[in-house]
Amino acid sequence: MKQRQKTKLKKLEQKLTENKTFQFPENPTEFCTKNLNFKPTEYQQKLIQQFQKNQFIAARWCRQSGKSQTISALLLHYALTHPNTHIGIVGPSWRQTKLIIRKINTLLKKLPKGTHKKPQKTTVNLTNGSTITAYPNNPETIRGPTLNIVYADEFNFVPNDQELYDAILFTLSTTNGKFICTSTPWHTNSVFHKIFTEETYKDYAKTHVTWKEALEPKGPLKKHILQKIKHQLEGDPWRWKREMEAEWAENENAWLPQSLITTCIDHTLEYQSFNKTAKGNFHAGLDLGKHRDHSVLAIIKKENETLKLTHLHQFPLKTPYATVIGYVKTICDRWQTIHTVLTDMTGVGEYVTEDMKNAGINQTQGIKFTQETKEKMATLLKQHMTQKTLKIPYDSNLIAELNAEHFQLTKEGKIKFSHPEGTHDDRFWALCLATYATRKNKKPKLWIIQK
Repeated sequence: MKQRQKTKLKKLEQKLTENKTFQFPENPTEFCTKNLNFKPTEYQQKLIQQFQKNQFIAARWCRQSGKSQTISALLLHYALTHPNTHIGIVGPSWRQTKLIIRKINTLLKKLPKGTHKKPQKTTVNLTNGSTITAYPNNPETIRGPTLNIVYADEFNFVPNDQELYDAILFTLSTTNGKFICTSTPWHTNSVFHKIFTEETYKDYAKTHVTWKEALEPKGPLKKHILQKIKHQLEGDPWRWKREMEAEWAENENAWLPQSLITTCIDHTLEYQSFNKTAKGNFHAGLDLGKHRDHSVLAIIKKENETLKLTHLHQFPLKTPYATVIGYVKTICDRWQTIHTVLTDMTGVGEYVTEDMKNAGINQTQGIKFTQETKEKMATLLKQHMTQKTLKIPYDSNLIAELNAEHFQLTKEGKIKFSHPEGTHDDRFWALCLATYATRKNKKPKLWIIQK
């Protein structure tokens, strides 16, 4: 058989497969059990039932409760059983929404061949004409397409949530479609908080799941994982309450309020890879640690008056300083235009800073952490955030650390910074250093700790 005939036959077989009608259970729970090989828990089944019976659904679930698995299966089942349906996914960043697409693509492997086309990073195309697409967090983008369902992931972390929500309702009004949103609690000045607390949103079917419901054998949360989380958050009861009890909570002594952090999230911003070159004017901050704390490198891209966090790398504990220096040296050589690397010279940092200069990182400058210098750096960071000139990607670990930094006024009128026992603030100080490195007309100055 000639190659042309083989190609023609292959296309014909593919077309016949695509035209084949596949039968799936009408009940999503049965679909999960029979086709996807996982049995939804009691609270997951409740969400499934709410989705079937209601137009507006909201789920406030703790971490490790199987939210992504349940939602992905639910959206996939609906698309399979409703031909020519179009589902949109939005979230605090495009990267976050693409994670849901990745999850659905994993589930596709368990289905018969011919139910879907070649997996893509942003869209799931089924052979029955249905699509599931990840959209950027842009109200104008979501207004355009005709959508039957919109899912908002981590809705409490979306900075322009009211504007996006209005656009979603406008889009769904043409199809009388469904809206489902999920999130762990974050700040209270948000649509997600209103859904659970205000009478205006009484049409919503709601679920609230804590670690108690999610714990095995009732849920997917493993006991040893719970113990690790408890240990990590034992000094930060506010974060425990948000992430594991799914309740709103904020320490009034937090230096950076949740609502302020949220306004700085840029849905278009993603971290630049270490392995790729980047163009622009960059400034870096390196917070050093080894045994108890991490070394963290933060790199900011300066565009006129706007500062964009474009790279953030946390080194594992016990990483040798030589490895840290090598990483910084490589990325400086690769990116070419990192104009400043501001390091923490406290303690062993003085020697590391000198080693960096000897290694050829000539843009290295050092600053010793004192109460005075910390206040200056943290104040400048907060100033940029308040003025909305600092942009950060959606990064749950960074967001948590920024909110975990506490402050108190001393009797001398100074500000003292701290973080809860068992938590880290290395990302916070690396970002402070990088922000401080962007100052105009800065003069090199060595700050000495007063004895």
